[in-house]
Amino acid sequence: MSSKKNEVEDRNRESGLSRRDVLKMGAGTLGGALAAAASPGIVGAQEAAGTGTRRPNFLIIMGDGIQPTELSIAGNPIIKTPNIDRIGREGVRFQNTFVINALCAPSRATVLTGLYSRRNGVIDNKQRHIGTGIPLVSDHLRKAGYEVAFCGKSHVAGGLREYYWDYYYGYLGQKSFVNAPIAEGIDGHIGGDEVVEGYSDDVITEAAAGWLEGRREKPFCMYLFLKAPHQPFIPPRNLATLYNGVKFPVPETFDEDLKGYPGKPRAFANCDNHIGTDSTGVSTLEAMVKNHYASTVGLDQNVGRILEVLERTGKLDDTVIMFTADHGYFLGEWHFMDKRLMHEPSIRIPLLVRYPKMIKPGTVNDKMVLNLDIPSTMLELAGLEVPDSMQGQSFVPFLKGEEPGSWRKDWYYAFYEYPGPNMVPKNRGIRTERYKLMEYWEYEPKQYELYDLQQDPKEVHNLYGDPKYKDLAESLYKRMMELGKEAGEI
Repeated sequence: MSSKKNEVEDRNRESGLSRRDVLKMGAGTLGGALAAAASPGIVGAQEAAGTGTRRPNFLIIMGDGIQPTELSIAGNPIIKTPNIDRIGREGVRFQNTFVINALCAPSRATVLTGLYSRRNGVIDNKQRHIGTGIPLVSDHLRKAGYEVAFCGKSHVAGGLREYYWDYYYGYLGQKSFVNAPIAEGIDGHIGGDEVVEGYSDDVITEAAAGWLEGRREKPFCMYLFLKAPHQPFIPPRNLATLYNGVKFPVPETFDEDLKGYPGKPRAFANCDNHIGTDSTGVSTLEAMVKNHYASTVGLDQNVGRILEVLERTGKLDDTVIMFTADHGYFLGEWHFMDKRLMHEPSIRIPLLVRYPKMIKPGTVNDKMVLNLDIPSTMLELAGLEVPDSMQGQSFVPFLKGEEPGSWRKDWYYAFYEYPGPNMVPKNRGIRTERYKLMEYWEYEPKQYELYDLQQDPKEVHNLYGDPKYKDLAESLYKRMMELGKEAGEI
């Protein structure tokens, strides 16, 4: 293994510049004029159209598979996440944020494009490219004068390398937690992959921090998409024993498998995502949660590293910082690990946003927000028109402490990767503020789950098939099909 040496560094040496010199100078110094010339019709990068105020920077930080309850700001009595907590404490914490497809690549593609999975082309983890001609949010921002950067894991085919980035530092596919092959790029030129020694999230965070230190003239948008705490839940070396000897609470549904999953359809019970099986490689609940929590603490430390750079360089309060995850995670509920299903531990994600020029510190919001909404929100904050093709809603009114004219009362979910890891059947559904209907639509025969989330938030009592709820089930199914067709998913 060697330190990072690629085409970018070769060009830098020819210019007499070190990699750190280049990062501190920034792409605006080296190639900004060329990028601007290639983007006619740019609105002034310093000001939002018609407002006379500087456009905000954007930093979108994403972890991999985190329940909102894993954060200490949410009241977790064991884990401590002071840096992520700070974003919510000094901004807003959305308590009901969901993904529209609980899987790595599809979720990340949605956050990048503002489109449902079938619309953006990434329906599963099977190395699919985002559809030809579909712009990323970063493309819209770059045309408006932003510098754009991507660091980390996209999980889509090609690793987003076909798109223009002022700075790129990422890898293809899933890759390892340690000594991952990473490619680096500047001004749209990306070099080859070479193994970089170290804990991958730490390495990527340091690269991101180096680039952020150099931003001066233009507003920027950085995606920092990290891998922790993804299976196999490998924490940084310094945190390997953090939770040794700690007793973790056992979910109340942990032993439902011993009872035969009463009320649950076979499509649910027969999933191959059970703790303590050879197929999952997860031996015990304690081992999984211990390392999942420790990995999340490592993620929090990297969030702190980035916040420190922004604060030291005077950019912190000019930057919209969002922390989120690509999906939730089963941490022993129903004796499960992983995600994919439409149950709450799988689809719920954290979303914390800091921007003191707009958000009242300590705000908590309970509206149903989707990862689909992040792109529309970013463009509105930048003062740009949101394309009609984007399928989310901007939650800027909530950031201002206002109520939008209208907000969703229900939404559509769909998971497609079957057959695949953990053998979770294709499932789709509708979630309202109170009810949830799920359908395993290719299972023979089709199977369903229906829950009253107000009375049964743990989704223990399946109401489907109960004559008292027949009309409700039928109306929810009809609305689910309407939403699915509107989304382009059916």
